[in-house]
Amino acid sequence: MHIGEYLPFWNKLTAAERVQLENAAVLHRFARGAMLHEGGTCTGLIVVVSGRVRAYMLSADGRELTLYRLLERDVCLLSASCALRGLDFDVMLAAETDCEVFVIPADVYQTVMQQSPAVSAFTNELMAARFSDVMWLMDQLLYHKLDCRLAAFLIEERGLGDSDTLHLTHERIAAYLGSAREVVTRLLKYFQSEGLVKLGRGSVTLLDEDRLRALAGDSLR
Repeated sequence: MHIGEYLPFWNKLTAAERVQLENAAVLHRFARGAMLHEGGTCTGLIVVVSGRVRAYMLSADGRELTLYRLLERDVCLLSASCALRGLDFDVMLAAETDCEVFVIPADVYQTVMQQSPAVSAFTNELMAARFSDVMWLMDQLLYHKLDCRLAAFLIEERGLGDSDTLHLTHERIAAYLGSAREVVTRLLKYFQSEGLVKLGRGSVTLLDEDRLRALAGDSLR
């Protein structure tokens, strides 16, 4: 595999710029659950080759809130925030599955970005897209009920795993949604009483996807 396969602006770079990125990019492998990046550090630009990565924030009391997921060929700028002027955003990145990622040091990416209009444009577009993701999440937190968000989360997880049975604990679901485990457990038990899901030890099986979709409404992307 080659870093150029995963960067959409590769063909617009000069030969010298390509060499800079080729020499700097390092392929890393992470096991499920491993931390790729922690807030307050400057890991560098992360490009997902395979697997799935979760980007999340931690509240002052240690509660997690998922911002978005990174899938194959997705790029994370926030792990290289030190290279982006005016961006001060502590985000955590964890491997949801075994994954492979390229890491480009922040200083190298910053140098190429200053040289290349194509890289600068890509950076601005990606920053805007991530800002839109976060604003959508804030709208969900402020104006949408947790039961709708939970239904949407279950549907989205079913799509990612391609299975009606999700191997997730209530605590893990609460971490994704930025809620408390007790609240999520209460809602899941209600969903089960309504015939929407079946609960097992460390698992949730979807029984009625159509009704879950209806409940999710515009909380489902």
